[in-house]
Amino acid sequence: MKETTQHIPPQREGIQADIIEMVKAADAQDAKLIFLQARERLYAINNWSGISEGITANFALTDSNGNQKDDRPLPGDMIRIDIPGPGSSAGEGYDWVRVELVEDNRHPDRDEEWSVMKVRPAEDPVKQEGVAHFLENIATSSFIVRRHDDLVSAEVHGRNEKPNTGAKKIGDKIRNLFVGSAAAAGVGKIQWLKLVRGILNRK
Repeated sequence: MKETTQHIPPQREGIQADIIEMVKAADAQDAKLIFLQARERLYAINNWSGISEGITANFALTDSNGNQKDDRPLPGDMIRIDIPGPGSSAGEGYDWVRVELVEDNRHPDRDEEWSVMKVRPAEDPVKQEGVAHFLENIATSSFIVRRHDDLVSAEVHGRNEKPNTGAKKIGDKIRNLFVGSAAAAGVGKIQWLKLVRGILNRK
């Protein structure tokens, strides 16, 4: 698993989260089909809310200028997140992350293949008034879909998650502390669990 763990930054401060769901296919051929479908769902960010039963956030993929797009995500693209409750003033009511990495790979000698997308809190691409997210931009989320033989997994690995209390506006400081603390207490893990189950098409 070294090839994918190298895309998960080391944990240095704050909270880390590791959410993993697995499904055992009937055989390797069936696992390959499940993997391809899961990878398609991973990259269909605009549909995340639709495939994840009970998830409360809405996600939209945009280009680097904030224009919504329906294509596969690319490094430099943005994800606009609408979570319940007061939004970020710095993000015009939304939280924003930037896509840093999108990679597909395989290891034929081990009958293994995987896809990885890593994101990090970022500024609103239009407003640009500091990090528009409830976490500091030292935080990352690495989304992985992996197949090994007849096992397929969907994973989210959060690292260095700290509330963004360095926001410019006091309202954002308070909001980020509240939302970031709730995420650290497990609310975020519940949401990501719903997503990985949706990616694997498991309820």
